Amino acid sequence: MAFNILVVDDSETVRAVIARTLEMAAVPVRSLREASNGEEALAILRKEWIDIVFSDINMPVMTGVEMISRMQEDELLSTIPVIVVSTEGSKTRMEELMNKGVHAYIRKPFTPEKVKEIIDELLEGRDHAE
Repeated sequence: MAFNILVVDDSETVRAVIARTLEMAAVPVRSLREASNGEEALAILRKEWIDIVFSDINMPVMTGVEMISRMQEDELLSTIPVIVVSTEGSKTRMEELMNKGVHAYIRKPFTPEKVKEIIDELLEGRDHAE
């Protein structure tokens, strides 16, 4: 089965790199949606079925942390796994994000193998949109 994936980053280049990485990792993608900030992402999440979200932390309009907090307030959105993709990698910051509901943390730069490994762990046995 293929996944509906949302990539949230204010950099169009980073969104393209993540999309290419998913392709290189042979992740089965049904739909790949993109948003440049948390506000755009929440609008997509409220309209479409998304299996997993890749999100940056620092973005204009609404940060990734704010978006994750809003997702946790919503019964349905809180069930969607969120993977933070960021250059920030302090242990304190990662623990803070995990406590807010983040399911995984990938530091930039990353490899297709690492992305595939995390997706497999998070979505194993989960029902996917068909």
